[in-house]
Amino acid sequence: MAKIISSPGKYVQGAGEMKRLGTYGEKYGSHALVLISSGGQKRTGGLIEESFKGTGCSVSFEVFNGECSKNEIARVASVMEEKGCDLVIGVGGGKIFDTAKAAAYKCGVPVIICPTIASTDAPCSALSVIYTDEGVFEEYLFLPKNPDMVLMDTEIIAKSPVRLTMAGIGDALATYYEARACYRSGANNCVGGNATEASMALAKLCLDTLLEEGVKAKIALEAGACTPAVEKIIEANTLLSGIGFESAGLAGAHAIHNGLTVLEECHHMYHGEKVAFGTIAQLVLENVSAEELEDTVLFCIELGLPVTLKELGVNEIKPEKIMEVAKAACAEGDTLHNMSFPVTPETVYAAIMAADATGRYFLG
Repeated sequence: MAKIISSPGKYVQGAGEMKRLGTYGEKYGSHALVLISSGGQKRTGGLIEESFKGTGCSVSFEVFNGECSKNEIARVASVMEEKGCDLVIGVGGGKIFDTAKAAAYKCGVPVIICPTIASTDAPCSALSVIYTDEGVFEEYLFLPKNPDMVLMDTEIIAKSPVRLTMAGIGDALATYYEARACYRSGANNCVGGNATEASMALAKLCLDTLLEEGVKAKIALEAGACTPAVEKIIEANTLLSGIGFESAGLAGAHAIHNGLTVLEECHHMYHGEKVAFGTIAQLVLENVSAEELEDTVLFCIELGLPVTLKELGVNEIKPEKIMEVAKAACAEGDTLHNMSFPVTPETVYAAIMAADATGRYFLG
């Protein structure tokens, strides 16, 4: 099996970079469709329009419907064809990016990803996570190429709700632990190969950066400051985690996240918040050292990430409901089977319940 590493064509990070979006965009197309939320358009639409003035690329806006579903992807692709767009730009958060990437693939055009938050590692990947229109995980759509460009305006991201960046840390926290699991089992990464040493090094750098800079970044963001710690966390949440998960592989944490989507009471939680709990459950499943488990749980608590089912919104823990989560996490083709040992709904159920108990223990 070949070793393969995958990454976006270009990654740009810095304060004020959104003002140059049009200049970047004209290198890829002549008519861009900007996929954005209605709130996002109110906040940054004028800035984006201004950035395209005087360039060789015109711009149209389309409001995202809220869910990265097959229906929404088809709708956006239809709008692009109707308006003659030869470039799509996803502005906002993870589900917008995944929809933009999938629509670009469907239409055969370039895609630029422009996050206004640092809440997931979705921007850099050649992957769209498909949900039903109701928000239940359906499947992974693996795309033939990564985004042509990822643009991170740290000035805008630093003004976003602190909880979103912390959720991004929760998503990124899984990167090394899942990469390590795939490396041990020899499982394929998300691009059909084995992990390179470079991808493993980036996954480890991601974890080290989170542990070193995460609390400092939280304090700075709560003070409204964009410090070097914040810049490093934005890069870790986006680039390091993005390349790390895609090129080293996914395992238990994200599969357990997918299982949690069957619980309606968890739907209000962010992706990375559910992944953080999934990471703890994976570590329990692996029976890691007490020190590693404790460090991970305490780090999550310090950042305000959920470490119990109650913190995820599950106020009444019914065994049959948690077993449904475990069964969904063990679905055929999901990444839980990338672990280096056999998994069953019963063992995953036990890991989830023990992770919940561990979280309650350390919360006191």
